[in-house]
Amino acid sequence: MTEPITYTPPSRLRHRKAAEVIPFLNTYIAKREQEIAEIVQMVERYEKRRLHEERSYQSMSTLRRMLTGKKPDHHLAVEYIHYVKRPMEKVRALRLEVEQARAILHNNNPATDTIEVSSELDEEMN
Repeated sequence: MTEPITYTPPSRLRHRKAAEVIPFLNTYIAKREQEIAEIVQMVERYEKRRLHEERSYQSMSTLRRMLTGKKPDHHLAVEYIHYVKRPMEKVRALRLEVEQARAILHNNNPATDTIEVSSELDEEMN
């Protein structure tokens, strides 16, 4: 899959000292990766719980299945959207932010003492 082309207009770039930016970007990347790991773990717990519920329902006798009932499919769809789809969309957005931060780290010129950062990162630094 091709990566989206991100273009930041020069008016939205800010010049900051490399000594300020590099440690911030390292902690920023670590925090975002930690957040990604927590979200993925939450999704895995939900999927494990759903699988367990489905297995326990299938293992019931026919009479118990008739008495207990099963969640309607539209309820399962809403749960899926809430517990899987939206969190995974957030994970994709966070991974994009991490890649942009890594690109800033790798594209800096060691000869200069300044690094161009986007206005969003500049606001987070303050």
